[in-house]
Amino acid sequence: MSGPDWSAPPTAERPAWAGPADRIAWFHPFSGIAGDMALGACLDAGADVHEVRAMLDTVDLPGWSLRVEPVLRGGLAATHVMVEVDDDAHSRTAKDVVSLVEAADLPERVRLRAVQTFVHLAQVEGRLHGERPEDVHLHEVGGHDAIVDVVGTCAALEVLGVDLVFAGPVATGVGATRSAHGTIPVPAPAVVELLRGAPVAHVDVPMELTTPTGAALLRTLVIGWGPMPAMTITGSGYGAGTRELNDRVNAVQLVLGEPVAGEVAGVGDGQPLLELAVNVDDATGEQLAHAVERLMGAGAADAWITPIVMKKGRPGHVVTVLADQALVPTLATVLTTETGSLGVRSRPVDRWPATRSFDSVDVDGHPVRIKVTPARTKVEHDDAAEVAKRTGRPLREVVSLAEEAARRRQLRGLHHPADPDFEPDEPA
Repeated sequence: MSGPDWSAPPTAERPAWAGPADRIAWFHPFSGIAGDMALGACLDAGADVHEVRAMLDTVDLPGWSLRVEPVLRGGLAATHVMVEVDDDAHSRTAKDVVSLVEAADLPERVRLRAVQTFVHLAQVEGRLHGERPEDVHLHEVGGHDAIVDVVGTCAALEVLGVDLVFAGPVATGVGATRSAHGTIPVPAPAVVELLRGAPVAHVDVPMELTTPTGAALLRTLVIGWGPMPAMTITGSGYGAGTRELNDRVNAVQLVLGEPVAGEVAGVGDGQPLLELAVNVDDATGEQLAHAVERLMGAGAADAWITPIVMKKGRPGHVVTVLADQALVPTLATVLTTETGSLGVRSRPVDRWPATRSFDSVDVDGHPVRIKVTPARTKVEHDDAAEVAKRTGRPLREVVSLAEEAARRRQLRGLHHPADPDFEPDEPA
């Protein structure tokens, strides 16, 4: 799998992991956003801090602690997060930071989101300072606190089960601020580049309301900008900034919800299908499995079996099929023929299939096919089972080796896609 192009500036492309949505989130950066504010908002919205800390602890980043406290900002209750650091390590190259995150034991989506956030930062900083992105020193953003903020936010979104992220216009502030390169304008050049294509709001506050870390998180996570998308609200939270402002609440709002069917802004039109189903109470497991195999062979988008209890307490099964409209007559015939059902019911559905690609890796000299999606790498079971049979390895070991080979291939492309001989460092 090829990784991102380090040399290309950020674009408005939809993130690779933006697939089907069961839960969505909307950031409202009416007073800007920073990394600690984003993390605080997620924790305030209900992300369990212990689960987030457990993921952060897998990053080889000693010498820090996380302080989480309830505060008031402009009279509004919010959560303030502070990363307390025991040492003075504060500057790493983008490649170093990505290596830290890649070596951690993180869920795949957390790793992808966090890595891409730092890649976007490196792309912008490299362009601004005339350096190769992977060689850019991420001064403030390469420090312990920024790494914890970015990985922690991605981890907290995972704990909350957020699939897609949206955001409203971003307040940036005015004036100037200090950086490792001296005094720079507000909004900072990196913030301007990271928010290219995003709506920004002029707020006459003489300070940096949106930091590069906050802008990079939005650039990476957000798939749609504008008002709150159509959703059934399930929760909300506020992440506090450090300062108290005179005339506005210094916090970022996060709203959680479940999308209203067919109205998820930014996802685009779903794939219209028909869901066909029959109830069966007189077929064996082997017959039902054969029916599913026939349905898939006849072109079904998917097919599955669900156990149910029918009238008079009889155990039964529902055989369900996702079908393109053009294949409904064929699949309905297969359903009735193979199950013996006297009728078929249907209902219209939409689906948003995740982006996927297919590849092959080598395990002990044997090819193993893999399916790669934004959230995970799936090893083809039949191939893994055949390799296990030929080599004598346990099946779970073959699967683990195939996944590791796929991960190393991703790392090779991510760190330097132009250099086929690049090998990532082994985790310590």
